[in-house]
Amino acid sequence: METARATWELENNVQDLAGDDLMFRYDEQQQKAIQQQKPWAKNPHYFKHVRVSALALIKMTMHCRSGKNLEVMGMLQGKTIGDTFVVLDAFALPVEGTETRVNAQAEAYEYMVDFVQASKNVGRREHVVGWYHSHPGYGCWMSGIDCSTQMLNQQYTEPFLAIVIDPVRTCAAGKVEIGAFRTYPQGYKPPEEAQSKYQTIPTSKIEDFGVHANQYYSLDVSFFKSGLDAHMLDVLWNKYWVNTLSSSPLRTNRTFIGEQLSDLARKMDQAESHAAQAGRIGGLLISGASVAKKTEQTRLRRVALDGAKVTVEQAKGAATHILKDAIFNRRQGVASRPENENENEADAMR
Repeated sequence: METARATWELENNVQDLAGDDLMFRYDEQQQKAIQQQKPWAKNPHYFKHVRVSALALIKMTMHCRSGKNLEVMGMLQGKTIGDTFVVLDAFALPVEGTETRVNAQAEAYEYMVDFVQASKNVGRREHVVGWYHSHPGYGCWMSGIDCSTQMLNQQYTEPFLAIVIDPVRTCAAGKVEIGAFRTYPQGYKPPEEAQSKYQTIPTSKIEDFGVHANQYYSLDVSFFKSGLDAHMLDVLWNKYWVNTLSSSPLRTNRTFIGEQLSDLARKMDQAESHAAQAGRIGGLLISGASVAKKTEQTRLRRVALDGAKVTVEQAKGAATHILKDAIFNRRQGVASRPENENENEADAMR
């Protein structure tokens, strides 16, 4: 179990503060001064980084995985240091949704107020600095509803952050699929930026993804741990490890895998049709030097990236399944079958 935790921390690049607990100290006067200065009002791109504690990360991941194919939502507690959000903790809200529509109802707001007040009563002074929700199976980005929610929060409760986690792809890849975002003010035209890292978006979501892509920007996300949250992390890790150990990505995500393959087939058909319209016989060749220079943006390139991602995820899932089977399901002396059994199977196949 310790090896698995070390691997998880390595894959997610969790940095150990090594006894430096300054990150957890909350200076109320400093936070009030930041609120009065409001540097984000002068620069819509002021916040650039997010540091998330390992405790908050594992809480969010477990909550998002519990929702399965439904979207779930929670709040982030922490502070800001310069242009960085520091997320120290997270708590779930009693909210569920479908696809790209998560709406916090009145009872969720009431629950949030009660939880924050209870935190203050026990000496937790960190404020709510954002919200998180899940996108099960369709990547980390902001839908139109998400953008509207985040814009409203930034208008009245700054500073405020949005985090999106994909629990399905987290389960498939073994690394937490996470993104952090902030929206631009209405009417603001963002400057031209370098293209962000390509991510797989299902065909049914591409339109919503593209329409709102210029309304928000992503922040750099990193993770840390400290001795102060070690005990809670140990307790949560035991539960997280048991859930991970007792599940198989291939079985848990079988619906998602089928949808991935169907979506990949649709994208291949669209890519072939697009290439055919370009005038090349066979439908798979793309001509023109200007097009060649932008290979990453071509449909064929995206299909290839999506296919490679699916392949890697399934290979990891198969390897995990085989290892678990070899360790837990096979009795001693049964791991290697007798030669005559293999011969019988070969004869049957003939």
